[in-house]
Amino acid sequence: MNHETVNASLYPAGMLTSLSRLEVERLHDASRGDLYKFLRRCALAVLNSGNESDDAEALLAQFQDFDLVLAQFNRGIRLDLKNAPAVAFVDGDIIEGIRELLSAVIRDLVYYDTEIGNNPGYALETGAQLSNAVFEILRNADVIQPGVEPHLVVCWGGHSIAREEYEYTKQVGYELGLRRLNVCTGCGPGAMKGPMKGATIGHAKQRVKQGRYIGLSEPGIIAAESPNPIVNRLVILPDIEKRLEAFVRLGHGFVVFPGGAGTAEEILYLLGILLHPDNADMPFPLVFTGPASAADYFAQIDRFIRLTLGPEAAQRYEIIIDDPEAVALAMQTGLQHVRDYRSTCQDAWYYNWRLRIDLPFQQPFEPTHERMADLALDRSLPVHELAANLRRAFSGIVAGNVKPRTLKAIRRHGKFQISGEAELMEALDALLASFVAQHRMKLPGVAYEPCYKVVR
Repeated sequence: MNHETVNASLYPAGMLTSLSRLEVERLHDASRGDLYKFLRRCALAVLNSGNESDDAEALLAQFQDFDLVLAQFNRGIRLDLKNAPAVAFVDGDIIEGIRELLSAVIRDLVYYDTEIGNNPGYALETGAQLSNAVFEILRNADVIQPGVEPHLVVCWGGHSIAREEYEYTKQVGYELGLRRLNVCTGCGPGAMKGPMKGATIGHAKQRVKQGRYIGLSEPGIIAAESPNPIVNRLVILPDIEKRLEAFVRLGHGFVVFPGGAGTAEEILYLLGILLHPDNADMPFPLVFTGPASAADYFAQIDRFIRLTLGPEAAQRYEIIIDDPEAVALAMQTGLQHVRDYRSTCQDAWYYNWRLRIDLPFQQPFEPTHERMADLALDRSLPVHELAANLRRAFSGIVAGNVKPRTLKAIRRHGKFQISGEAELMEALDALLASFVAQHRMKLPGVAYEPCYKVVR
C-alpha cells in the first residue's frame, strides 16, 4: 500500500453542493461531536478505494495522523483533509469518483445522526419504524427510483475468493449487464467488485448510459472492505442490520457467490425472512452460483441449510454451477415475476414494503462474549428464531475477524464460545473449518487465527 500522504481542501459533491445556512451549521456541529470517529474511519476507507487489504486495524494505524474537518464556508461546506492517502489524488487533485464517495459518507452519517438516530421525535421501536428509517436513508442517498421497472440484482459473496471465482463473478456481471440489469453489492473487493466490473462491459455494449453500481456498507466494516472503484452510488447504513434490510428491500433479485462467514450471515438473514408465512407467496429470485470448482462449496452450504432450516428453506433458492448465462436468464425471468406480483399487489417497484421482517432480524446485535455464548442454537426453536440466532453467530464471527472494537475484546477476553445442539454444532464447526481451509476468512497470504471456538 502507498503510505504517502497529502493535505488538501475540496468541496463536496452531490446534494451537499446546495445547502442552507442552517444545514451547514448542523453538518459542522455534528462532525465535531461523537460522530467524528465514524466520519474519520469511513472517510479513510473511501480515500483508500481499491485497497485490497482487509486489515482495518492496520489501515487505521498506517494513517493515524489522518484528519478530516468540515469547515463552514460562504458557499456551504469545505472538506479540509490532513495527511490523506496520496493514492486518492492525481496531480494534486482528488479523483472525482472518490470525491463523490467521500461526500456520500458525510451525507449518510450526518443525516442519520441529525435526522433519525438522535431525533427525539423519531422512535425506532417497531419493525415499521425501522423499515421506514432504512427507506429514508436510501431516499436521502438518491438510490430510490420511482417508476422504474425492477432491474436491480444484489450480488453477495466473499471478499477473499480465488482468482477463478473472481473471474466467474465478472462473467455473471457481464451477462447481467447485457440484459440491462444493474448491480448492488457490499461495495468491497472480490465478489463485491467482480459483478460490477463485468456489468460495466455489458452496459457499454448495450450503450447503457446510467449504469447503477450501488454499494451498501456500514461504519464497522467499511475500513476492512474499502469501496471498490466502480461503485457510483455509495450508501452508509448505521449498522449491519439496517444494511441487510436495505439489501432485501431495495434489491429485486439476488445472486450469491462463494464466500465466508459474512456470506453465510447474509444467506441465513434472507432465508430466515423468506420462511415467514407472510412471505411464502412472494416472488424472490435467489440463485447460488460459482464456477465448477465451487460445486462442493455450495453442496456443503445446501446441506447446512437443510439440516438447520429444513427442506422448505432449500425451496427458496436455485443452485446453478458454471453457467453465467443461465444465472442472468434466471434473474431476468424472476424479475418479471417480481414486476407482475408487485403490480397486482399495488406495491412499489423501488422498495419492497410488503416483505415481512420481524424485529429479531432488525434489532442491532452487538457481539460480546456473553451474548455470543448465550445464543440459543437448537432445532427445537421455531425456524425463524433459529435462523435469526445463526445469523447473529456468523455476524459475531465477522466482527471478530475485521472490526477493530471486537478484535480488541477478543484479545482481552479470548475467543467467542459458541454452543448449542450437538449435531448442529458439528455441522457449524465443519462449515467454518472449510471456510478457514479455503482461505475465505482472510485474504490469501494472511494467517488466520479463529476468533471463535465451537463447543460441542
